[in-house]
Amino acid sequence: MTMQYVSDLIDKKIDENPNFIRFTFYELRIKENLSEADTKMLIALAAQRLENNRYLIYKTGDTYVLDGKQKKVESNELLVAIK
Repeated sequence: MTMQYVSDLIDKKIDENPNFIRFTFYELRIKENLSEADTKMLIALAAQRLENNRYLIYKTGDTYVLDGKQKKVESNELLVAIK
């Protein structure tokens, strides 16, 4: 896993929806075929980059408010970022 790969994956998520970004276990471990260590590294790097771009970061088990509704980051979601 390279920094370019991480950057491209984050950019793709931002292009899809710049206000709400979600990384799921299935997406990273199954579809992208990342190891557990690579998944943890990607989540840490993504969280850092998104925080630097003024996103609020939530991880598994956290609660957040979206469109006036309180929601919980589910067990299959590794990271949720909201602008």
